[in-house]
Formats: sequence, structure tokens, C-alpha cells
Amino acid sequence: MALVSSLTERAFVDRRQRDWDRLDALARMAQGRGLRRLPPEDIAQLSPLYRDVCADLARAEAARYGAQLIEYLQGLTAAAHTAVYGHAKGRWSAPGRGSALRVAVEAFPRAVRRHRVAMLVAFLLFFVPFFAGLLATLADPGFAVRIVPEAQLRPLVEAYSRGFDSGRDAGTDALMAGFYVNNNVGIALRCFATGLTFGVGSAFYLVENGLATGAIMGYVAARGAGDNILTFVVGHGSLELGAIVLAGGAGLALGWSIIAPGDRTRIASLQAAARSVVVIVFGAAVMLFMAAAVEGFWSSSSLPAVVKRSVGVGMFVIVMAYMVLGGRGSEQAAHIERSEEDDRWT
Repeated sequence: MALVSSLTERAFVDRRQRDWDRLDALARMAQGRGLRRLPPEDIAQLSPLYRDVCADLARAEAARYGAQLIEYLQGLTAAAHTAVYGHAKGRWSAPGRGSALRVAVEAFPRAVRRHRVAMLVAFLLFFVPFFAGLLATLADPGFAVRIVPEAQLRPLVEAYSRGFDSGRDAGTDALMAGFYVNNNVGIALRCFATGLTFGVGSAFYLVENGLATGAIMGYVAARGAGDNILTFVVGHGSLELGAIVLAGGAGLALGWSIIAPGDRTRIASLQAAARSVVVIVFGAAVMLFMAAAVEGFWSSSSLPAVVKRSVGVGMFVIVMAYMVLGGRGSEQAAHIERSEEDDRWT
């Protein structure tokens, strides 16, 4: 039996030694030169070779191969792990080059595109009810009262009927900006965190907020203040509503990871999904803070409506272009994504 085991181990080593040597050489080069200085084809080999040696180590331990082989594979795995993850983390904190900010700015839209199916579903779950609520309320203003309390609707009609020709004082602007941050971040967090309920919670809050937002806008418009509310919303709407949709899409991605874990356990699948979507949540939070600043200080200002609407359209174009084009061709962001993908197998 020992002879058979020895022959099996030798065949295993002969079959895999070439890849181990290649991985060892790449790990040494990465530690010596830095990962960024390796040729792209070498960087592309590093992650799959690391994944394979992790599987080889597990196989050797399960087969109870010799201690010398297992120690060798453990050392090789540790060296490769340092090469892959140590340099990936270093890129976020490299001094003097703005690396952390640059990679974050590039990674956010790439993460959104990676989860484009979840984002599309979230978009539909929000905006189909939004337009349904808007059109239904324009046809029958009483519809909004069944969705939003009338006590909340009346002050909105009064505020938008007056318009913002005289603007607001600075103290009120600052107070309202703080209120917008608290309110909008709370909505986005609910849309994201409730994705743990197999995505049902995220879907519910997306539909609820879309329907309520459309009903409110329809009710104000039906009472004759449609131009004013459009002028107010257009400046920050692409940031605020876009962030809520993105947070909801991240929640749906979490829920789907529990429903369809694939070859992993549900906990492992959830952990992998959480690492993947956390950058979307952080990006959505930044968008909400930006939206609150615009809503508090710009949307309520006394600037002409044509200026506000023009800037709002420009903001929408910028946000869409950033989500579609941002981070394309970024080797740094791509490397971090490959590292996240490898985590699913380790």
C-alpha cells in the first residue's frame, strides 16, 4: 500500500511540478520588482496558478502525501498569496500618487457593470412603479393620497407653488442638506441591507420608493407646480435616484448569491458577493452626499430655471458616461477584480 501511495505521489508531483515552478518564479519576481512592473501576460498567469496550487495543496492533504511535499506546497501557497493580495492592497495605499482615489474612482463603475443584470432589475423595479405612480396621479390626484399621507403632500404643494425665486438663507440650506443626507442614506441602506432576505426586501423598498416618488411628483404637478418641482429635482435627481437604484441592485446581488450559490456554500457565496458589491455601496453613498449638497444649496437657489435645468441635463450625461465608460482599460482595477474572483475559490 505504501509503495502504491509513493508512486501516486510521484506521478502527482511530475504532473504538477512545471506549474509550481512557474508560480514560484512569478511570486519571486513580484516580490522583487513589484507586481506593477511585471508584463501583463505574467500578471494574467499569476491568479489562475495561485488558485491551482491551493487546489493541489488541498488534494495533497486529503491524500495524506508526504510531509515534505505538503510543507513545500504550503510555502508556495503563502508566497503566491502575498504576491497576489499583498500588492493588490498596496496599490490602494501607495503614497504620493493618489492611487487609492484613482483606483476607487475606476473600480466603482466597473463593479456596477459587473453586476449589470442586478442593476437593470433594480432600475426597472424603481422606475416602472415611478412612472406608474406619476401617470396614475396625473390622471387622478386622489391616487397619491392612497400612497402617501395627505398631511405630507399638502406642505409640498405649498412649498413648490411658491417656487424658489427668492432662494433660501444659508442656515436653512445647511439644515436641509443635513436632512437630505440622513433621509436618502437611510433609504439606500434599507434597499441594500434588506437584500439579505433573498433579495425580497430590496425589491420591496425599490418598488415602494419608486411608486411614492412618482406619486408625489404627480400630485404636485396636478396642483399646478409641475415646472417648479421639475426644476428643483433635475439638478440632483440623477445622483440621488441613481444611488438608490445602485444600492438596491447591490442588495439584489446579495440576495441572488444566497438563492443560487453554485458550487459554494451559501455563506461562502454571500461573502464573495459582499466583497464584490461593497464598492458599489460606498460609491452610492458618495453619490448621495453629493446629491444632498446639490439639493441643499443649488436646487433651492434663486438661479434661473433654464440654468438649473441645463446643469441637470449635463449632470445626467456625466453620470451616465461615467457608469458606462469609467474605469475601462484600468489594469489596477482589473487586478483587484481578479483578486476578488480568486477569493471565491479559496
